[in-house]
Amino acid sequence: MVKVRFGWAAPTFAGAYNTHSDVPCWEKIDYPSLKETVLLCERLGFDSVWLCDHVISGVNKEILECWTVLSALASATEKIRLGTLVLCNTFRYPAMLAKMSATFDVVSGGRLEFGYGAGYIKENVSYGLPVVESVAQRIHMMEEGLEIIKRMWTEEKPSFKGRFYEVREALCEPKPLQKPHPPIWIGGGGEKLLLKAVAKYANGWNWGGSVETMVRKMEALRMHCRKTSRQFDEIAKSWDGHVLIAKDHYGLKAILRRVETLNSNYVFKTWGEDRALEAFKATNLYGTPEEVVERIWRYVDIGINLFTVWFLDYPSEEGIKLFAEKVMPLFY
Repeated sequence: MVKVRFGWAAPTFAGAYNTHSDVPCWEKIDYPSLKETVLLCERLGFDSVWLCDHVISGVNKEILECWTVLSALASATEKIRLGTLVLCNTFRYPAMLAKMSATFDVVSGGRLEFGYGAGYIKENVSYGLPVVESVAQRIHMMEEGLEIIKRMWTEEKPSFKGRFYEVREALCEPKPLQKPHPPIWIGGGGEKLLLKAVAKYANGWNWGGSVETMVRKMEALRMHCRKTSRQFDEIAKSWDGHVLIAKDHYGLKAILRRVETLNSNYVFKTWGEDRALEAFKATNLYGTPEEVVERIWRYVDIGINLFTVWFLDYPSEEGIKLFAEKVMPLFY
């Protein structure tokens, strides 16, 4: 039986964040509470905690920078793995990111899960960072970035000259503790270029959606693996999405009412309509523990072995506790 892991996707932002389908959260960032919830997840047996890499929130509210929070959590925790969901390639020069991540893996005791992505546009404009309109070009930049990062993690003094980046005898010591290097996750669903990069560079792939969508994406990944002589089963598959869980349907309705209140100007206000709720159920984990377990099995059956989950009742910890008590033990 394939081992199934569960990771908490921790909201490091205030307010609803449209990049993550408007996760309801606090009005102002409360890092001490966030840290306490991470420590709770560690005690409850969650495998990992994952942070998104953004500098501006979709509703112009507070948001914490990914690496800084992850470093603080490395000091506060002991065994839970620490992941990025996912790092934006154009935010940091790849050679510096290789050095940062190698150092992080050392100081965390070898707990880094290195999630990487091609990046965005809006935040880059605001921060004066490189703006690349072409998605294809951003993916090619990401590939060059990964080439540099992997070489710096594993080679003594690598040099590399590509179309976008260059390093010369780039010493990176100490190397990461994890050998041959920390797990590399690539996030995204583009079937022509992104999944081709997954087949070439990644130890794991992260995406979200319905079972049917994941099956289609995985078939595209399988095709790219064949073309690159990569074993499809070597690549871990991760599902990223929301969890709305309660002991009974009265509890579920109470959470829905809270979500409606927090997101009165967006899609959650329509959740009272059967159609909208059914659409949500098709792509997320919704229901009592028994119903959520049934849904997870459908993903496990197609090869998903990591779930990075956003709890819609957060900052309440009731959903996290119920999930850890009634759902997770059935997959160990």
